[in-house]
Amino acid sequence: MIDTRSGPVDQIDLLVLGAGFGGIAMADRLLSDGRGRDFLVLERAEDVGGTWRDNTYPGCACDVPTALYSLSRHAHPGWSHSFGRQPEIFAYLKSVADRIGLRDRLVTSCEVESAKWDAENSQWVVDTSRGRIRARHLIAATGALSAPSVPNLPGLEDFEGEVFHSAQWRHDIPLEGKRVAVVGTGASAVQFVPEIAPITRHLTVFQRTPGWVLPRLDRSISESRRRWYSRIPLLQRIVRGRIYLGRELYVVVFTRAQFLLRFYEMFARLYLFLHVRDRKMRKALTPDFSIGCKRILLTSRWLPALTRPDVTLVPDAASAVTPTGVVSGDGTEIPADVIIFGTGFQPSEPPISRVVTGADGRTLAEHWGGSPRAHNGVTVAGFPNLFLMYGPNTNLGHSSIVYMLESQAEHIGKLLDLSDRARHKTIEVRGDVQSEYADRMDRELAKTVWNEGGCSSWYFDSSGRNSLQWPSFTFRYREQLRNLDPSDFVVG
Repeated sequence: MIDTRSGPVDQIDLLVLGAGFGGIAMADRLLSDGRGRDFLVLERAEDVGGTWRDNTYPGCACDVPTALYSLSRHAHPGWSHSFGRQPEIFAYLKSVADRIGLRDRLVTSCEVESAKWDAENSQWVVDTSRGRIRARHLIAATGALSAPSVPNLPGLEDFEGEVFHSAQWRHDIPLEGKRVAVVGTGASAVQFVPEIAPITRHLTVFQRTPGWVLPRLDRSISESRRRWYSRIPLLQRIVRGRIYLGRELYVVVFTRAQFLLRFYEMFARLYLFLHVRDRKMRKALTPDFSIGCKRILLTSRWLPALTRPDVTLVPDAASAVTPTGVVSGDGTEIPADVIIFGTGFQPSEPPISRVVTGADGRTLAEHWGGSPRAHNGVTVAGFPNLFLMYGPNTNLGHSSIVYMLESQAEHIGKLLDLSDRARHKTIEVRGDVQSEYADRMDRELAKTVWNEGGCSSWYFDSSGRNSLQWPSFTFRYREQLRNLDPSDFVVG
Protein backbone atom coordinates (compact mmCIF):
# COMPACT_ATOMS: atom_id res chain seq x y z
CA MET A 1 0.00 0.00 0.00
CA ILE A 2 1.33 3.42 -1.00
CA ASP A 3 0.54 6.65 0.78
CA THR A 4 -0.57 9.51 -1.47
CA ARG A 5 -1.89 12.98 -0.78
CA SER A 6 -5.37 11.50 -0.71
CA GLY A 7 -4.41 8.67 1.64
CA PRO A 8 -3.19 5.07 1.27
CA VAL A 9 -3.79 3.29 -2.04
CA ASP A 10 -3.32 -0.44 -2.67
CA GLN A 11 -4.97 -0.80 -6.10
CA ILE A 12 -5.26 1.49 -9.08
CA ASP A 13 -6.14 1.31 -12.75
CA LEU A 14 -2.92 2.72 -14.17
CA LEU A 15 0.59 3.28 -12.85
CA VAL A 16 3.16 5.48 -14.60
CA LEU A 17 6.81 4.94 -13.66
CA GLY A 18 8.92 8.07 -14.01
CA ALA A 19 8.14 11.79 -14.01
CA GLY A 20 10.50 13.09 -16.68
CA PHE A 21 9.35 14.34 -20.08
CA GLY A 22 7.75 10.97 -20.87
CA GLY A 23 5.83 10.61 -17.63
CA ILE A 24 4.63 14.21 -17.76
CA ALA A 25 3.53 13.81 -21.40
CA MET A 26 1.58 10.68 -20.45
CA ALA A 27 -0.01 12.34 -17.43
CA ASP A 28 -0.98 15.34 -19.56
CA ARG A 29 -2.70 13.00 -22.04
CA LEU A 30 -4.55 11.16 -19.28
CA LEU A 31 -5.67 14.33 -17.53
CA SER A 32 -6.89 16.02 -20.71
CA ASP A 33 -8.83 13.20 -22.40
CA GLY A 34 -11.89 13.63 -20.18
CA ARG A 35 -12.08 9.95 -19.18
CA GLY A 36 -11.08 10.54 -15.58
CA ARG A 37 -8.75 7.56 -15.37
CA ASP A 38 -7.54 6.50 -11.96
CA PHE A 39 -3.75 6.73 -12.13
CA LEU A 40 -0.61 7.53 -10.18
CA VAL A 41 2.89 8.56 -11.24
CA LEU A 42 5.77 7.09 -9.23
CA GLU A 43 9.08 8.95 -9.20
CA ARG A 44 12.23 7.61 -7.55
CA ALA A 45 13.62 11.11 -6.87
CA GLU A 46 12.21 13.98 -4.84
CA ASP A 47 10.80 15.91 -7.78
CA VAL A 48 9.82 15.66 -11.43
CA GLY A 49 12.30 16.35 -14.22
CA GLY A 50 14.11 13.12 -15.06
CA THR A 51 17.43 13.68 -16.78
CA TRP A 52 16.97 17.46 -16.52
CA ARG A 53 16.70 17.16 -12.77
CA ASP A 54 19.64 14.77 -12.38
CA ASN A 55 22.19 16.27 -14.78
CA THR A 56 23.43 19.44 -13.11
CA TYR A 57 27.01 19.51 -14.39
CA PRO A 58 28.44 22.92 -15.34
CA GLY A 59 27.30 24.02 -18.79
CA CYS A 60 24.53 21.42 -19.06
CA ALA A 61 22.25 22.34 -21.96
CA CYS A 62 20.12 20.79 -24.68
CA ASP A 63 21.37 20.37 -28.24
CA VAL A 64 17.82 20.47 -29.64
CA PRO A 65 16.36 23.97 -30.15
CA THR A 66 14.02 25.09 -27.38
CA ALA A 67 11.35 25.79 -30.00
CA LEU A 68 11.00 22.00 -30.35
CA TYR A 69 11.95 20.95 -26.85
CA SER A 70 8.63 21.50 -25.13
CA LEU A 71 5.24 19.81 -25.00
CA SER A 72 3.02 20.96 -27.86
CA ARG A 73 0.13 21.86 -25.53
CA HIS A 74 2.42 23.75 -23.16
CA ALA A 75 4.55 26.17 -25.13
CA HIS A 76 6.99 28.27 -23.14
CA PRO A 77 7.50 31.80 -24.46
CA GLY A 78 10.18 32.63 -21.88
CA TRP A 79 13.20 30.64 -23.11
CA SER A 80 16.29 32.82 -22.75
CA HIS A 81 18.30 31.09 -25.51
CA SER A 82 17.65 29.14 -28.67
CA PHE A 83 19.20 26.11 -26.91
CA GLY A 84 17.82 25.61 -23.43
CA ARG A 85 19.97 25.44 -20.31
CA GLN A 86 19.38 22.73 -17.70
CA PRO A 87 17.97 25.01 -14.97
CA GLU A 88 15.42 26.47 -17.40
CA ILE A 89 14.31 23.07 -18.73
CA PHE A 90 14.00 21.70 -15.20
CA ALA A 91 11.95 24.75 -14.16
CA TYR A 92 9.77 24.31 -17.25
CA LEU A 93 8.99 20.68 -16.39
CA LYS A 94 8.10 21.60 -12.82
CA SER A 95 5.81 24.37 -14.06
CA VAL A 96 4.01 21.98 -16.42
CA ALA A 97 3.56 19.46 -13.60
CA ASP A 98 1.95 22.22 -11.52
CA ARG A 99 -0.18 23.49 -14.39
CA ILE A 100 -1.75 20.14 -15.29
CA GLY A 101 -2.37 19.10 -11.69
CA LEU A 102 0.14 16.26 -11.66
CA ARG A 103 1.23 16.90 -8.07
CA ASP A 104 -2.02 15.41 -6.73
CA ARG A 105 -1.20 12.13 -8.48
CA LEU A 106 2.55 12.10 -7.92
CA VAL A 107 4.39 9.89 -5.41
CA THR A 108 8.01 10.93 -5.05
CA SER A 109 11.01 9.24 -3.41
CA CYS A 110 9.48 5.95 -4.52
CA GLU A 111 11.84 3.38 -6.04
CA VAL A 112 10.33 0.45 -7.96
CA GLU A 113 11.86 -2.78 -6.67
CA SER A 114 9.85 -5.26 -8.75
CA ALA A 115 6.80 -5.43 -11.01
CA LYS A 116 5.28 -8.83 -11.73
CA TRP A 117 2.35 -9.76 -13.92
CA ASP A 118 -0.39 -11.57 -12.02
CA ALA A 119 -2.17 -13.57 -14.73
CA GLU A 120 -4.92 -14.84 -12.45
CA ASN A 121 -6.10 -11.34 -11.60
CA SER A 122 -4.91 -9.66 -14.83
CA GLN A 123 -2.88 -6.98 -13.08
CA TRP A 124 0.61 -5.86 -12.20
CA VAL A 125 1.89 -6.33 -8.66
CA VAL A 126 4.41 -3.57 -8.05
CA ASP A 127 6.65 -3.53 -5.00
CA THR A 128 8.26 -0.22 -4.18
CA SER A 129 10.37 1.32 -1.47
CA ARG A 130 7.13 2.80 -0.10
CA GLY A 131 4.94 -0.27 -0.26
CA ARG A 132 3.04 -2.53 -2.65
CA ILE A 133 0.45 -1.44 -5.17
CA ARG A 134 -1.56 -3.36 -7.76
CA ALA A 135 -2.27 -1.78 -11.13
CA ARG A 136 -4.24 -2.91 -14.16
CA HIS A 137 -1.85 -1.13 -16.53
CA LEU A 138 1.82 -0.25 -16.21
CA ILE A 139 3.57 2.50 -18.21
CA ALA A 140 7.37 2.59 -18.00
CA ALA A 141 8.47 6.17 -18.69
CA THR A 142 11.86 5.83 -17.03
CA GLY A 143 13.81 7.03 -20.07
CA ALA A 144 16.75 5.63 -22.00
CA LEU A 145 19.37 7.93 -20.48
CA SER A 146 18.87 7.32 -16.78
CA ALA A 147 21.60 4.79 -15.89
CA PRO A 148 25.14 6.27 -16.02
CA SER A 149 27.78 4.04 -17.59
CA VAL A 150 31.11 3.83 -15.73
CA PRO A 151 33.91 1.76 -17.31
CA ASN A 152 35.33 -1.01 -15.18
CA LEU A 153 38.90 0.27 -15.06
CA PRO A 154 41.42 -1.82 -13.13
CA GLY A 155 42.48 -0.11 -9.90
CA LEU A 156 39.57 2.33 -9.78
CA GLU A 157 38.56 1.22 -6.31
CA ASP A 158 42.06 2.06 -5.02
CA PHE A 159 42.10 5.65 -6.29
CA GLU A 160 42.85 7.99 -3.40
CA GLY A 161 41.15 11.03 -4.86
CA GLU A 162 37.51 11.80 -5.70
CA VAL A 163 35.55 10.05 -8.46
CA PHE A 164 32.14 10.80 -9.95
CA HIS A 165 30.13 10.63 -13.17
CA SER A 166 28.96 13.80 -14.89
CA ALA A 167 25.33 12.68 -14.49
CA GLN A 168 25.89 12.62 -10.72
CA TRP A 169 27.94 15.79 -10.42
CA ARG A 170 29.49 16.35 -7.01
CA HIS A 171 29.10 20.07 -6.41
CA ASP A 172 30.55 19.56 -2.95
CA ILE A 173 33.94 18.66 -4.41
CA PRO A 174 35.95 21.82 -5.23
CA LEU A 175 37.93 21.62 -8.47
CA GLU A 176 39.87 24.83 -7.99
CA GLY A 177 43.59 24.14 -8.13
CA LYS A 178 43.07 20.39 -8.64
CA ARG A 179 44.53 18.08 -11.24
CA VAL A 180 41.41 16.74 -12.93
CA ALA A 181 41.19 13.77 -15.31
CA VAL A 182 38.14 13.59 -17.56
CA VAL A 183 37.42 10.20 -19.10
CA GLY A 184 35.20 10.48 -22.17
CA THR A 185 34.61 13.08 -24.87
CA GLY A 186 30.90 12.75 -25.61
CA ALA A 187 28.00 15.18 -25.52
CA SER A 188 28.29 15.87 -21.79
CA ALA A 189 32.07 16.25 -21.67
CA VAL A 190 32.11 18.83 -24.46
CA GLN A 191 29.81 20.97 -22.31
CA PHE A 192 31.44 20.73 -18.88
CA VAL A 193 35.13 20.67 -19.89
CA PRO A 194 35.12 24.30 -21.14
CA GLU A 195 33.42 25.32 -17.89
CA ILE A 196 35.89 23.73 -15.49
CA ALA A 197 39.10 24.17 -17.48
CA PRO A 198 39.71 27.77 -16.28
CA ILE A 199 39.55 26.81 -12.59
CA THR A 200 41.53 23.57 -12.47
CA ARG A 201 45.27 23.40 -11.90
CA HIS A 202 45.50 21.13 -14.91
CA LEU A 203 42.88 19.25 -16.90
CA THR A 204 43.63 16.00 -18.76
CA VAL A 205 41.05 14.68 -21.20
CA PHE A 206 41.15 11.00 -22.18
CA GLN A 207 39.64 10.49 -25.61
CA ARG A 208 38.81 6.97 -26.78
CA THR A 209 37.26 8.06 -30.09
CA PRO A 210 37.02 11.59 -31.51
CA GLY A 211 33.65 12.92 -32.59
CA TRP A 212 32.67 15.27 -35.36
CA VAL A 213 32.20 18.79 -34.00
CA LEU A 214 30.00 21.53 -35.42
CA PRO A 215 29.40 24.95 -33.84
CA ARG A 216 26.27 25.31 -31.77
CA LEU A 217 24.59 28.33 -33.30
CA ASP A 218 23.16 29.49 -30.01
CA ARG A 219 21.79 32.96 -29.47
CA SER A 220 19.95 34.77 -26.72
CA ILE A 221 16.26 35.48 -27.23
CA SER A 222 15.48 39.13 -26.61
CA GLU A 223 12.95 40.34 -24.08
CA SER A 224 10.91 41.92 -26.84
CA ARG A 225 10.69 38.64 -28.77
CA ARG A 226 9.64 36.79 -25.65
CA ARG A 227 6.91 39.35 -25.08
CA TRP A 228 5.66 38.86 -28.64
CA TYR A 229 5.64 35.08 -28.14
CA SER A 230 3.61 35.54 -24.97
CA ARG A 231 1.11 37.93 -26.55
CA ILE A 232 0.78 36.09 -29.88
CA PRO A 233 1.43 32.35 -29.36
CA LEU A 234 0.93 31.73 -33.07
CA LEU A 235 4.30 33.39 -33.74
CA GLN A 236 6.11 30.84 -31.61
CA ARG A 237 4.17 27.99 -33.24
CA ILE A 238 5.29 29.25 -36.65
CA VAL A 239 8.93 29.26 -35.51
CA ARG A 240 8.45 25.79 -34.07
CA GLY A 241 7.03 24.53 -37.37
CA ARG A 242 9.84 26.07 -39.41
CA ILE A 243 12.54 24.52 -37.23
CA TYR A 244 10.72 21.19 -37.18
CA LEU A 245 10.60 21.01 -40.99
CA GLY A 246 14.25 22.00 -41.24
CA ARG A 247 15.25 19.26 -38.83
CA GLU A 248 13.20 16.66 -40.73
CA LEU A 249 15.27 17.37 -43.83
CA TYR A 250 18.28 15.92 -41.99
CA VAL A 251 16.61 12.51 -42.29
CA VAL A 252 17.09 12.63 -46.06
CA VAL A 253 20.82 13.13 -45.56
CA PHE A 254 21.22 10.49 -42.84
CA THR A 255 19.16 7.80 -44.57
CA ARG A 256 18.74 8.43 -48.28
CA ALA A 257 21.39 10.83 -49.59
CA GLN A 258 24.47 10.14 -47.54
CA PHE A 259 26.71 11.64 -50.22
CA LEU A 260 25.52 15.03 -48.95
CA LEU A 261 27.24 14.31 -45.62
CA ARG A 262 30.53 15.10 -47.34
CA PHE A 263 29.62 18.79 -47.30
CA TYR A 264 28.94 18.69 -43.55
CA GLU A 265 32.21 16.84 -43.08
CA MET A 266 34.10 19.45 -45.11
CA PHE A 267 32.68 22.19 -42.92
CA ALA A 268 33.56 20.25 -39.75
CA ARG A 269 37.14 19.81 -40.99
CA LEU A 270 37.39 23.53 -41.73
CA TYR A 271 35.97 24.35 -38.30
CA LEU A 272 38.56 22.07 -36.71
CA PHE A 273 41.39 23.63 -38.74
CA LEU A 274 40.40 27.16 -37.73
CA HIS A 275 40.39 26.34 -34.01
CA VAL A 276 43.19 23.78 -33.71
CA ARG A 277 46.34 24.81 -35.54
CA ASP A 278 48.54 22.08 -34.09
CA ARG A 279 48.70 19.38 -36.76
CA LYS A 280 49.21 16.48 -34.35
CA MET A 281 46.27 17.48 -32.17
CA ARG A 282 44.11 18.09 -35.22
CA LYS A 283 44.83 14.61 -36.46
CA ALA A 284 43.92 13.16 -33.07
CA LEU A 285 40.61 15.05 -33.16
CA THR A 286 39.66 13.95 -36.69
CA PRO A 287 37.27 10.96 -36.77
CA ASP A 288 37.76 8.10 -39.22
CA PHE A 289 34.03 7.52 -39.73
CA SER A 290 31.24 9.36 -41.53
CA ILE A 291 29.79 12.41 -39.87
CA GLY A 292 26.42 11.52 -38.36
CA CYS A 293 27.37 7.93 -37.60
CA LYS A 294 27.83 8.92 -33.97
CA ARG A 295 26.00 11.78 -32.33
CA ILE A 296 27.32 15.04 -33.77
CA LEU A 297 28.78 17.26 -31.04
CA LEU A 298 27.26 20.74 -31.19
CA THR A 299 29.57 23.06 -29.31
CA SER A 300 31.42 26.30 -29.94
CA ARG A 301 33.67 26.07 -26.87
CA TRP A 302 35.08 22.54 -26.89
CA LEU A 303 37.90 22.97 -29.40
CA PRO A 304 39.14 26.28 -27.92
CA ALA A 305 39.16 24.64 -24.48
CA LEU A 306 41.38 21.80 -25.68
CA THR A 307 44.00 24.23 -26.96
CA ARG A 308 44.47 25.89 -23.58
CA PRO A 309 48.01 25.51 -22.15
CA ASP A 310 46.61 24.00 -18.96
CA VAL A 311 44.61 21.31 -20.81
CA THR A 312 46.10 18.10 -22.20
CA LEU A 313 44.34 15.85 -24.70
CA VAL A 314 45.29 12.17 -24.43
CA PRO A 315 44.18 10.50 -27.68
CA ASP A 316 43.86 7.14 -25.95
CA ALA A 317 41.25 5.52 -23.78
CA ALA A 318 42.11 5.28 -20.10
CA SER A 319 43.37 1.74 -19.45
CA ALA A 320 43.72 1.69 -15.65
CA VAL A 321 43.72 3.75 -12.50
CA THR A 322 46.43 3.95 -9.85
CA PRO A 323 46.03 5.38 -6.34
CA THR A 324 47.29 8.73 -7.62
CA GLY A 325 46.41 8.92 -11.29
CA VAL A 326 45.06 7.52 -14.55
CA VAL A 327 47.00 5.32 -16.97
CA SER A 328 46.68 5.94 -20.70
CA GLY A 329 46.70 3.29 -23.40
CA ASP A 330 50.48 3.54 -23.90
CA GLY A 331 51.12 2.93 -20.20
CA THR A 332 51.82 6.53 -19.18
CA GLU A 333 50.46 7.51 -15.77
CA ILE A 334 48.95 10.98 -15.52
CA PRO A 335 48.63 12.32 -11.95
CA ALA A 336 45.10 13.25 -10.89
CA ASP A 337 43.30 14.44 -7.78
CA VAL A 338 39.81 14.03 -9.24
CA ILE A 339 38.43 11.71 -11.94
CA ILE A 340 35.25 12.70 -13.77
CA PHE A 341 33.57 10.18 -16.07
CA GLY A 342 31.76 11.64 -19.06
CA THR A 343 31.05 8.18 -20.43
CA GLY A 344 27.35 8.35 -21.12
CA PHE A 345 24.58 5.92 -20.23
CA GLN A 346 23.27 2.38 -20.77
CA PRO A 347 20.34 2.96 -23.16
CA SER A 348 19.96 -0.62 -24.39
CA GLU A 349 19.97 -2.09 -20.85
CA PRO A 350 17.73 0.22 -18.79
CA PRO A 351 17.47 -0.70 -15.08
CA ILE A 352 13.67 -1.00 -15.28
CA SER A 353 14.05 -3.99 -17.62
CA ARG A 354 15.65 -5.98 -14.81
CA VAL A 355 12.74 -5.59 -12.39
CA VAL A 356 9.70 -6.03 -14.69
CA THR A 357 8.64 -9.70 -14.94
CA GLY A 358 6.21 -10.85 -17.63
CA ALA A 359 3.66 -13.63 -18.02
CA ASP A 360 6.29 -16.37 -18.49
CA GLY A 361 8.25 -15.49 -15.34
CA ARG A 362 11.13 -13.85 -17.18
CA THR A 363 12.20 -10.27 -16.71
CA LEU A 364 12.12 -7.85 -19.61
CA ALA A 365 15.92 -7.95 -19.69
CA GLU A 366 15.91 -11.75 -19.90
CA HIS A 367 13.24 -11.63 -22.59
CA TRP A 368 15.32 -9.22 -24.66
CA GLY A 369 18.61 -11.04 -24.13
CA GLY A 370 20.65 -7.89 -24.66
CA SER A 371 18.76 -6.74 -27.78
CA PRO A 372 15.56 -4.79 -26.96
CA ARG A 373 12.53 -5.19 -29.22
CA ALA A 374 9.07 -3.66 -28.93
CA HIS A 375 6.27 -3.10 -31.40
CA ASN A 376 6.30 0.62 -32.25
CA GLY A 377 8.77 0.91 -29.38
CA VAL A 378 5.78 0.66 -27.01
CA THR A 379 4.39 -2.87 -26.50
CA VAL A 380 6.21 -6.14 -25.84
CA ALA A 381 4.91 -9.67 -26.48
CA GLY A 382 4.59 -11.62 -23.24
CA PHE A 383 4.03 -8.48 -21.19
CA PRO A 384 0.29 -7.73 -21.12
CA ASN A 385 -0.81 -4.20 -20.24
CA LEU A 386 2.79 -2.96 -20.25
CA PHE A 387 3.61 0.14 -22.29
CA LEU A 388 7.04 1.65 -22.86
CA MET A 389 7.91 5.27 -23.53
CA TYR A 390 11.23 6.00 -25.25
CA GLY A 391 11.40 2.28 -25.96
CA PRO A 392 13.49 0.41 -28.57
CA ASN A 393 14.08 2.10 -31.93
CA THR A 394 12.57 5.45 -30.96
CA ASN A 395 15.73 7.49 -30.38
CA LEU A 396 16.42 10.31 -32.84
CA GLY A 397 19.50 11.64 -34.53
CA HIS A 398 17.94 14.81 -35.86
CA SER A 399 14.94 16.12 -33.93
CA SER A 400 13.20 16.30 -30.55
CA ILE A 401 12.39 13.19 -28.54
CA VAL A 402 9.50 15.16 -27.02
CA TYR A 403 7.63 14.80 -30.32
CA MET A 404 8.09 11.02 -30.14
CA LEU A 405 6.97 10.88 -26.51
CA GLU A 406 3.78 12.78 -27.26
CA SER A 407 3.09 10.41 -30.16
CA GLN A 408 3.54 7.47 -27.79
CA ALA A 409 1.25 8.99 -25.17
CA GLU A 410 -1.54 9.31 -27.75
CA HIS A 411 -0.93 5.75 -28.95
CA ILE A 412 -1.03 4.35 -25.41
CA GLY A 413 -4.28 6.19 -24.81
CA LYS A 414 -5.83 4.37 -27.78
CA LEU A 415 -4.49 1.02 -26.56
CA LEU A 416 -6.04 1.66 -23.15
CA ASP A 417 -9.38 2.39 -24.82
CA LEU A 418 -9.09 -0.88 -26.74
CA SER A 419 -8.37 -2.89 -23.60
CA ASP A 420 -11.28 -1.23 -21.74
CA ARG A 421 -13.68 -2.98 -24.12
CA ALA A 422 -12.20 -6.42 -23.41
CA ARG A 423 -13.59 -8.88 -20.90
CA HIS A 424 -10.45 -9.02 -18.76
CA LYS A 425 -9.26 -5.56 -19.83
CA THR A 426 -5.91 -6.83 -21.11
CA ILE A 427 -4.01 -6.10 -24.28
CA GLU A 428 -0.78 -7.58 -25.61
CA VAL A 429 0.97 -7.31 -28.95
CA ARG A 430 1.19 -10.54 -30.94
CA GLY A 431 4.64 -12.11 -31.05
CA ASP A 432 4.72 -12.40 -34.84
CA VAL A 433 3.76 -8.74 -35.21
CA GLN A 434 6.58 -7.70 -32.90
CA SER A 435 9.10 -9.86 -34.80
CA GLU A 436 8.00 -8.49 -38.17
CA TYR A 437 8.30 -4.96 -36.83
CA ALA A 438 11.84 -5.55 -35.49
CA ASP A 439 12.85 -7.05 -38.84
CA ARG A 440 11.48 -3.97 -40.60
CA MET A 441 13.48 -1.69 -38.32
CA ASP A 442 16.62 -3.69 -39.12
CA ARG A 443 15.99 -3.45 -42.86
CA GLU A 444 15.32 0.30 -42.80
CA LEU A 445 18.36 1.01 -40.63
CA ALA A 446 20.69 -1.13 -42.71
CA LYS A 447 21.38 1.60 -45.28
CA THR A 448 21.54 4.56 -42.91
CA VAL A 449 24.65 6.39 -41.77
CA TRP A 450 24.11 5.06 -38.24
CA ASN A 451 24.70 1.52 -39.51
CA GLU A 452 26.96 2.13 -42.51
CA GLY A 453 29.02 5.05 -41.24
CA GLY A 454 31.91 2.94 -39.98
CA CYS A 455 31.69 3.74 -36.26
CA SER A 456 30.95 1.91 -33.04
CA SER A 457 28.28 3.83 -31.15
CA TRP A 458 25.89 3.51 -28.23
CA TYR A 459 23.12 2.97 -30.77
CA PHE A 460 24.24 -0.68 -30.96
CA ASP A 461 23.35 -3.18 -28.26
CA SER A 462 25.43 -6.08 -26.98
CA SER A 463 24.30 -8.28 -29.87
CA GLY A 464 25.57 -5.75 -32.42
CA ARG A 465 22.09 -4.69 -33.48
CA ASN A 466 20.97 -1.08 -33.73
CA SER A 467 18.04 -1.26 -31.31
CA LEU A 468 17.90 2.45 -30.53
CA GLN A 469 17.45 4.58 -33.62
CA TRP A 470 14.25 5.42 -35.44
CA PRO A 471 15.12 5.15 -39.15
CA SER A 472 12.81 7.73 -40.73
CA PHE A 473 10.84 10.96 -40.37
CA THR A 474 9.15 11.66 -37.05
CA PHE A 475 5.85 12.47 -38.75
CA ARG A 476 5.96 8.99 -40.25
CA TYR A 477 6.26 7.57 -36.73
CA ARG A 478 3.30 9.62 -35.53
CA GLU A 479 1.19 8.50 -38.48
CA GLN A 480 2.19 4.89 -37.84
CA LEU A 481 1.04 5.08 -34.22
CA ARG A 482 -2.13 6.92 -35.12
CA ASN A 483 -3.21 4.14 -37.51
CA LEU A 484 -3.81 1.52 -34.82
CA ASP A 485 -4.66 -1.95 -36.14
CA PRO A 486 -6.56 -3.95 -33.47
CA SER A 487 -5.64 -7.23 -35.21
CA ASP A 488 -2.00 -6.67 -34.17
CA PHE A 489 -2.97 -7.29 -30.56
CA VAL A 490 -4.42 -10.04 -28.40
CA VAL A 491 -7.23 -8.44 -26.41
CA GLY A 492 -8.53 -10.57 -23.56
